[in-house]
Amino acid sequence: MPHDLARYQRQSLLPGFGESAQRKLMASTALILGCGALGTVSANMLARAGVGHLIIVDRDFIDLTNLQRQVLFDEQDIADDIPKAEAARRKIARINSQVRVTAIVDDINHGNIERFADGADIVVDGLDNFETRYLANDLAVARGIPYIYGGAVGTAGMAYAILPHTEKGDSAWETAPGGNRATPCFRCIFEHAPPPGENPTCDTVGVLGPAVAIIANFQASEALKILSGNLDRVCPTLLNIDLWANSITQLKVARAREAGNCPCCKQRNFEFLQGKSGSSAVSLCGHDAVQLTHRQGNEGLNIDEVAARLGKLGSVKANEFMLRARLSDNGKDYELTVFRDGRAIVKGTDDATIARGVYAKFVGI
Repeated sequence: MPHDLARYQRQSLLPGFGESAQRKLMASTALILGCGALGTVSANMLARAGVGHLIIVDRDFIDLTNLQRQVLFDEQDIADDIPKAEAARRKIARINSQVRVTAIVDDINHGNIERFADGADIVVDGLDNFETRYLANDLAVARGIPYIYGGAVGTAGMAYAILPHTEKGDSAWETAPGGNRATPCFRCIFEHAPPPGENPTCDTVGVLGPAVAIIANFQASEALKILSGNLDRVCPTLLNIDLWANSITQLKVARAREAGNCPCCKQRNFEFLQGKSGSSAVSLCGHDAVQLTHRQGNEGLNIDEVAARLGKLGSVKANEFMLRARLSDNGKDYELTVFRDGRAIVKGTDDATIARGVYAKFVGI
């Protein structure tokens, strides 16, 4: 076996792999949206499998509660205030130096997701909210690239590999031997997001680490099938598991597209990708926090200047990526994290109005 493939010897013995499939993986690029519990497990497995380039995008920083399930991080990352994407990049560099990792510390929104996806062969879902999933789904359908959905909360989770119908019908899966393997998209199955307050979150019900890991490993497995050219092995059903209830269900969703009139993959209406749907404030799973997206230009925030100002009002820690301040407002304590691009995470409330007020008071609009 060639030297550059030696580390993948056990994988190459599997049916459908061998040198040819392994080289396909090494020439592939995976875009991982979110680097929390799902994203770290997926990134870890894809890097170890030899996917040549990982683009990891995450807006967040690491805190102690993440270590229960987010496998690429440790206590030193917390002490160093390393953003998740950058911490993942550094860890993967020590796991597999053959893999190139692009770490992007940024919010994922309609204004930047297409740029993040340049060159990507697949999109892997490590997200924690429906809105951004609809955006990722729009991107996948518009560009004709696979999207591996995954979600987990409490003791349960779901995952599904989406091979989108394309406008011309000329994708590898639509012209595959044995017939068209295109699947319903995310909006075919979940046309509308659950109303606010009705969808369980990490804050309200907690999360079991092994449940997340199973879902993310299923996602990684589906990604490896697709990237290695084993399209006939892609699971056609939606996986639904609950480890506490000891239930595993494979939901048949293949007819979801023909049963409805999907605004995305049938009507080709990419309202999330075009910025016609979506918001600038997002509650963050597991943090009792709100992220505020900066609406101004991209000239960058002067971290040192803001840190010096806030240092007079409370404790502040700052580095090249962000600053974090612990502040009080009207008798309530908040943790305010501000990134260089002006984004902010206000921890201590799930109310967007309050979060905007805290940002306006201490940073300015």
